[in-house]
Amino acid sequence: MVVSGVPLERPYGQYRGREGAVFGPVRALDFELEFACFVGRGNDLGRPIRLDEARGHIFGYCLLNDWSARDVQVWESVLGPFQAKAFRTTISPWVVTAEALAPFREPMDAADRPRPPPHLDSEKNWREGGLAIRFQAALRTARMREAGLEPHVLTRTDFRSSSWSFEQMLTHHAIGGCNLETGDLLASGTLSGRDLESAACLAEITGGRAPVTLPGGETRVWLEDGDELIITGRAEREGFVSIGFGPCAAEILPPLPFTP
Repeated sequence: MVVSGVPLERPYGQYRGREGAVFGPVRALDFELEFACFVGRGNDLGRPIRLDEARGHIFGYCLLNDWSARDVQVWESVLGPFQAKAFRTTISPWVVTAEALAPFREPMDAADRPRPPPHLDSEKNWREGGLAIRFQAALRTARMREAGLEPHVLTRTDFRSSSWSFEQMLTHHAIGGCNLETGDLLASGTLSGRDLESAACLAEITGGRAPVTLPGGETRVWLEDGDELIITGRAEREGFVSIGFGPCAAEILPPLPFTP
């Protein structure tokens, strides 16, 4: 896990190519726009956390990019992602405290969602488990930087796209007695909305087939060396001063030399 601005060297992995099983630099490098919370106060081993008490265990929040190698992920799909996600996670430079975001609390979006099991269900959570935060992810290629072009916005989304509150995530994580500790980080998962304009990763935006056209005429299905991916987010609500998190950004570098 690294802070915004630290570059990402293209990772190596195993995946299926036209020639069969392949090991080498990944070909389908992707981002995932996510939000995350830091645990402030943990729980004792074996002792679950009640949903309506979970907020007291959260210290603050940050932006998060869960970099993903989609070709490796497909290869691993029978057992679940491992090396497809293990190589790097980037977070924004500022942790915004839970107290600072209190004015931006809002109801959870209950549309088309089934009632959760009892340990993840409370009126308080439905009433104020949401956060009025908007996000966007933008891409700038090496050619765009040379030409002085601004980053191209790939997606705009918000925290309403999350199916769960962070209080629910924390409660569910600890329900079996897992002892969360100060500094533990829980991520939201990809914050994709209900339409293509709010899809929060290239796997959903391009489907691996339909490229995005960028200013200057370049196209992208997956991220290429020299690309810079920038995630930003801002808490906004009428009557309150908005709060930003700083950029969550990294440039992709060529893979480091490696011979098995």
